[in-house]
Amino acid sequence: MSTCDICEKNFTKKSHLVVHRRVHTGEKPFSCDLCEKTFAIGGQLTVHKRIHTGEKPYSCDQCDKIFPDKSALIKHKRIHTGDKPYSCDQCEKSFTQKISLTYHIRIHTGEKPYSCDQCKKTFYHKGDLTKHKRVHTGEKPFSCDQCDKTFSQNIHLTNHKKIHTDNKPYSCDQCLKTFKQSFKLTVHKRIHTGENPYSCDQCEKIFASSFDLTKHKRIHTGEKPYSCDQCEKTFSQKNNLSVHKRIHSGEKPYSCELCDKHYISSSALAYHKKSSGHLEMMKNYNNTVQPSVSISLIEYEEDYIKEEIKEEEIFEEDPLSIQMRADNIDPLSIEM
Repeated sequence: MSTCDICEKNFTKKSHLVVHRRVHTGEKPFSCDLCEKTFAIGGQLTVHKRIHTGEKPYSCDQCDKIFPDKSALIKHKRIHTGDKPYSCDQCEKSFTQKISLTYHIRIHTGEKPYSCDQCKKTFYHKGDLTKHKRVHTGEKPFSCDQCDKTFSQNIHLTNHKKIHTDNKPYSCDQCLKTFKQSFKLTVHKRIHTGENPYSCDQCEKIFASSFDLTKHKRIHTGEKPYSCDQCEKTFSQKNNLSVHKRIHSGEKPYSCELCDKHYISSSALAYHKKSSGHLEMMKNYNNTVQPSVSISLIEYEEDYIKEEIKEEEIFEEDPLSIQMRADNIDPLSIEM
């Protein structure tokens, strides 16, 4: 029996003690000849080298997945067996991996051992800190192979790639709508149930998604995280920044099918379609628009503010005003 003189752990073999002592000394005598990584155990180096060779000698007998090491295969097999050997002693949750339990326990303890050296934010695990740091560096290491978009997180790239396919595997069991992403289906279903699980802690408003709550909270904080790289304007929503940038680029992607006018936003196009001039043109075109449909620009503006701008109007210029300014149009000169 061999005993560690630092932590008093016992080992049946002296060789095991030698390896264990490297935990205390930080010694990593095994180095990769293809990159700069070093390891405390020779077996770890062997597994690591498979990253460079692409070798995956361990395969699952229930599906087609293959793995570079045996421990990864064992963890994977728990998907098929449903085995969750690691359980929390403070609640009923159990996990397939020990590291998942370690992270979970921090919810109970409140421990956040990883902190950002630029903004002091703290995190439960190192991976979240790594992702967060990209906010400061602007790094976007994940790029789409079908367009020039790049992303700070792999999950964002995975979700983006679905834009390039027509596949919508997630369908609502109460209506005919289908979705490319499961979370969008989850949010959609709340239309049927009326569920609004996210509430603002500063007012009484409730929301169907955490994303909508985050946007709403900027009304209280005045935060405008999206800034134009060509002028000093800032926006609380990314979509409004995209619309604003078209003033600089001159892009007008929304066009009227009757009069061939072009607009920088769908809201501006919708505004145009409600104008008396457009409705008159529709009458002349197919004689199907009834006089009762006509609406004055002032009446529509009230609906527009309620339905389109909502809270955003408090802090930002609406798309129609942006369009008029870009076209040098005086709102009072528009024919009612």
